[in-house]
Amino acid sequence: MYLVSCVKEKRATRALAKDLYISAWFRKARAYVEGTDRPWRILSARYGLLDPGRPVRPYDRMLEALPRAERRAWADRVLAAFHAEFPDVSTVELLAGERYREFLQPALEARSVVVQVPMAGLRIGEQMAWLDRRVRRRDADELASGDLLG
Repeated sequence: MYLVSCVKEKRATRALAKDLYISAWFRKARAYVEGTDRPWRILSARYGLLDPGRPVRPYDRMLEALPRAERRAWADRVLAAFHAEFPDVSTVELLAGERYREFLQPALEARSVVVQVPMAGLRIGEQMAWLDRRVRRRDADELASGDLLG
């Protein structure tokens, strides 16, 4: 299970959530998670836990700009939605910055969910390189195994 944070750069019109966010980072993160065939959701500052196939309108809300109490309330809403939709998930990989993780990660861990944050501490360029390497490696592995051939 993957949780991927939203980004500031969005389309100007309504779109499926996975298509709304258009930054290079988000496109790379999306390619990474979609290539795993595991479920994923978007952590939206506006919508909370967001199904990538849900149509949504663009918005201008940044989690970083919210006061601490509102960020905590956001994490509580995300956690409730997460456990309602995925009650049996035991491991989550968070592709999200510190503000998205600050209350959500400890709350997940308190419910015995193993939380992995593979890009913690990496700057944006390093994160993009990390994502690129994994997508390229997976594509090379699939080509070698014949999975891309049919």
